[in-house]
Amino acid sequence: MIDPLAKLFGSAARVKLLRLFLFNPSQSFTAAEAAGRSRVSSAEARRELLGLRQAGLLRKPRTKVVRYTLNEKFQYLQALKHLVLNTAQRGESVPERLRTAGSIKLIVLTGVFVGDIEASLDMLIAGDRMKEGALRERVRSLEAELGRELRYVFFPTADFLYRLNMSDKVVRDVMDYPHRIVYDRLDIGLK
Repeated sequence: MIDPLAKLFGSAARVKLLRLFLFNPSQSFTAAEAAGRSRVSSAEARRELLGLRQAGLLRKPRTKVVRYTLNEKFQYLQALKHLVLNTAQRGESVPERLRTAGSIKLIVLTGVFVGDIEASLDMLIAGDRMKEGALRERVRSLEAELGRELRYVFFPTADFLYRLNMSDKVVRDVMDYPHRIVYDRLDIGLK
């Protein structure tokens, strides 16, 4: 997936690190932690973190271990958050990225994908013959690109349909609030 921000900002690693810090404003990370969470090389992470610090977006609190945190006083912080949050909302590539994890029947995006970073869930997935390890790995890849941990739930198709008909709290919380159905082979008709 080619991220337009990677072209605009000149580096996919820089965009991943930007998202990591913007979506986790109260956390601090070492270069190694940021590299691991963003799935970029340590050398790339150190180089990009130094550049982001020199630009004023990150600050380095005085600690024994070198850690970086978001500079809440950065003059373009709100504009940057808005830009990055809106690109995180895209989500069109999610079905393609998850399809090899099993027979997916439904993907509903909410939370970070609709601009609500405080939501309790980001994805609801229904399907059959899912390989949990493969699904977990695909979600981790998405997390690295988005810069935040995704909260998701998976239901076997029969279980999801039962929960939908019984007005299950988890399903209702997704369907009653802003969401986007990006893949629907169940034709649930809640678009």
